[in-house]
Amino acid sequence: MIDSPDVVANDLPLPHDLSDAKADFLVFCRVECGLSPATIAAYSHDLRLYLEDIAHEQQLRCCSDIEVPHVAAHLQRLSRERNYARASLVRHFATIRVFTRWLTATRRIDRNVAALLDRPARSRPLPGTLSYSEIRKLLASPSPPGDENAMYRKYQTLWLRDRALLELMYACGLRASEVIGIKLMDVSETLMMVRVRGKGNKERVVPIGKPAFEAMKTYEKQCRSKLIQMDVKDTGYVILSRSGKQLTRQDVWKIVAAHARRAGLRHVHPHELRHSFATHLLAGGADLRIVQELLGHANLGTTQIYTHVDRSELHAVHRSFHPREQRSPLQ
Repeated sequence: MIDSPDVVANDLPLPHDLSDAKADFLVFCRVECGLSPATIAAYSHDLRLYLEDIAHEQQLRCCSDIEVPHVAAHLQRLSRERNYARASLVRHFATIRVFTRWLTATRRIDRNVAALLDRPARSRPLPGTLSYSEIRKLLASPSPPGDENAMYRKYQTLWLRDRALLELMYACGLRASEVIGIKLMDVSETLMMVRVRGKGNKERVVPIGKPAFEAMKTYEKQCRSKLIQMDVKDTGYVILSRSGKQLTRQDVWKIVAAHARRAGLRHVHPHELRHSFATHLLAGGADLRIVQELLGHANLGTTQIYTHVDRSELHAVHRSFHPREQRSPLQ
């Protein structure tokens, strides 16, 4: 996923050697490596910025001309002139390293110059989360009381869809790319489980939970067929756009943001539903390794970032359970 959607490459013409290398690399990623369209789109975006800088700012014509100072200068320019966040720089540099490794393997260059640079240090800020009361407000946004409400009747189909989308994301801890990829065949009604395809096309099975399951079934029975146009083939995805096609991640961002505003909340990013899912489970006593499996994390360390707790809650727990905080029966 592109971390900085407001930063768009200028699509300046590239020298043939650079342009051909980029095109061949993306074909390799798609055909030989089987990478997802989202990953390939991110690689394409990063390489366009990188190669435009190499060609137009640093006046290089061939991949073989690129040296360590050129890569370093590009990263500095992203940081200073484009105000790239540290996490975006890390991801961008990772793209350059993969690309340069491929250039070396295909003998377009003699050495992987990017491997000679240290990766930008990456800070790990605590993920944003919503309180449970905020979650309830957000989930209630597409479900206004009373079907007699004129606005509700007008937008009932989309609001029931949005409610199913939000419920699924919070109940299952789903990424935006995961929830839009769920197909009807992935849902087990008897087990109330859903098969999810995560990063790297890795599959996991997650329980849905009764509220989310009921929201999804209500949407399927009452509204889903209304979204499928006469000239559009049913693709089998559970959550559809108003034209009957698969939603995009940008659609999910807009839906979440719209209902957050309607609920009187601050701007909410879709990934905060996943953060909240993990944080609330751990706060309720769930085992860290179970949460790791539900989230589809390869490393336990990635899940541990969700073990943060509000300081007010820490004080409350300390007062309740620390022996020195307990009143002695002799007092």
